[in-house]
Amino acid sequence: MEDPQFTVELAGPSPRGAVRLKAVRAVTGMSLWHSGLALDAGTSVLLSEVPFELAGPAARDLRRVGVAVAVRCGACRRTLPEDGSPVDPGPCAGRYFPTAHCQANSLTVCDCYHCTEYRPLPGPAAP
Repeated sequence: MEDPQFTVELAGPSPRGAVRLKAVRAVTGMSLWHSGLALDAGTSVLLSEVPFELAGPAARDLRRVGVAVAVRCGACRRTLPEDGSPVDPGPCAGRYFPTAHCQANSLTVCDCYHCTEYRPLPGPAAP
């Protein structure tokens, strides 16, 4: 069972500036010109299908310089809060793993079949 992938996308247009352009470039690897186009558009996907360990720090770095971004879980399509904390443990639309194992969740225990019969799966619910 694989961990869900996350998407970092712009939450709206951001004003250009050398610091913002360089931050987008550092996170995405795009040229400064393409970084500027992405900032102007405001609806671009900057990182797609990356692990949470990459999406969280990238969003934090971009927010630090004033770029409005959102981190969205690829399985349940929920957006993580801006402070980086997990989302509420509401219903997850993830098809292949229980809600408790989504890294976007705040659940700390799991009673899914696999965890009760064998061992806890990796993820936030794992002890």
